[in-house]
Amino acid sequence: MTAGQVIVIFSLGETIMINVVAVITAKPGMRDILLKEFKGNISAVHSEEGCIEYSAKIDASGFGEIQAKYGDDVFIVIEKWESKEHLMAHAISDHMKAYSKKTKDLIADRKIHILMPA
Repeated sequence: MTAGQVIVIFSLGETIMINVVAVITAKPGMRDILLKEFKGNISAVHSEEGCIEYSAKIDASGFGEIQAKYGDDVFIVIEKWESKEHLMAHAISDHMKAYSKKTKDLIADRKIHILMPA
């Protein structure tokens, strides 16, 4: 999957809120630069129709053995969209295309998990 591509297949005839958990692994030592670019894009994403939540998270500290950490080069993107259509429009938006182009050389790996209510 390349930057900006999201594949969702549903055969449901109703609108369902979509949650996305994206695990982004930066190239070694590049997470802070990548997060700066991400944060610079947040206001554009928040202004998109259907965007409920879009934020970056990193490992919390101080939880000891109960925590499975992602590591120093990883951040998680938590997204919530009103519908599949809103997410798909986000994925092909001009600002996401520009963000993907600016950050492609900073990213080692990306895993996008698209979820719906159980």
